[in-house]
Amino acid sequence: MNVKHMMLAVFILMTVVLGACSSESSGESDSADGSKTISFIHWRGEDKEVFDKLIEKFEKENEGIKVDMTIYPSEQYQSTAQTLIRDGEVGDVFTSFPGSQFEIMDKAGLMTDLSGEEFVSNFNESLLEAGQKDGKQWAVPYQLVFNQPVYNKGIFEELGIEIPESWEEFLAMNETLKENGYSPMAFPGADIGPGQLMNSMMMNNATDEDIFTQLENGETKLTDEWWVKTLSQFKELADKGYFQDDSLGTKHDGAIALMAQEKAAMLGSGSYAMASIKEQNPDMELGLLAPITVPADEAVYEGIHTTTFMLAVNKNSDTKDEAKKFIEFLSQPENASTYANETGQHLTVNDVNYESEVLKNTADWMDKDTRFQPRYLINSADIEKAVIASIQSVIGGTSPEDAAAEAQKVVDQFVE
Repeated sequence: MNVKHMMLAVFILMTVVLGACSSESSGESDSADGSKTISFIHWRGEDKEVFDKLIEKFEKENEGIKVDMTIYPSEQYQSTAQTLIRDGEVGDVFTSFPGSQFEIMDKAGLMTDLSGEEFVSNFNESLLEAGQKDGKQWAVPYQLVFNQPVYNKGIFEELGIEIPESWEEFLAMNETLKENGYSPMAFPGADIGPGQLMNSMMMNNATDEDIFTQLENGETKLTDEWWVKTLSQFKELADKGYFQDDSLGTKHDGAIALMAQEKAAMLGSGSYAMASIKEQNPDMELGLLAPITVPADEAVYEGIHTTTFMLAVNKNSDTKDEAKKFIEFLSQPENASTYANETGQHLTVNDVNYESEVLKNTADWMDKDTRFQPRYLINSADIEKAVIASIQSVIGGTSPEDAAAEAQKVVDQFVE
């Protein structure tokens, strides 16, 4: 074989190899046996085991469809999901956070309209709003979480503590816990804590649910009383030693450990952390409470809820029908019950059978006067960061007025 023929043979071989590689990475991924593979991406690494079980069941019930699940760290998913799913080769079924990420996905035209799908009726209609835009259902929220502190029922019962109904009662409760040797609240100030606790801290200081829309439109400011008061109350908790030492250096996993070890009586995050606490301390009884920052007779809301982990179908997917079948499968009560009980998550699906002790103990929160998480109603990621940074600033020692003014400077850059 001469050199020319050898080069031609090498070129043909490389073309075949590259073609095979391209086929393997395709989102549609028709395999040799005729089956189709759908890509499912999300951020909840702690749910891998139960999703593996559910995917195995789905594949048995739906011959010819396989599910390839990829899980990304939460922060990475928030920043890169849009890029990942843009060409349709990844994330035939993808998840979205409500608020700014959902808005970004919507503006980019990345979601398929699910309004006419029968499986939408499997969900509680009153909990679907976070996935709606312009009268259409672009995503279906799967999880219902309560973004407010978790508390150790055993410690509260031991010390005779009643759930506080006002700010004065909340401060007195914290003081009792501190006097008895506990860190009143394990606060993950290095990551999710400020963005979580802010919701229940501000819910009764600014009862208008459009407050952050008004902020972004220039109709209110962070230097106004509602936010300065909220920052003042954060600072009061920090100055009185009601957070653990170095709270701004503590991440969520570290705060969960303090709670599980019973060094702290409360955890400043939300219901989604309860399963992780129970894994480390199975005998601990847990409940939920929210700081009421006003006198009892002025309180409008009892707590905070979020409908999240929103399931969507990629508009650019070649396997939309198969992707919809997978969401339909997850929305069936039997499968949703498996997910709920093994992850410790309340769901937006109708007729879920909650068997988990944690879920039974907190089911009453589904009937309380809770407000949708305000932070998720901030459309600008830059403004959201500024709001959270102002909380970290006051915990670090900055005055509420100065922290609010610094954050407002950022807001002013984006006011329409």
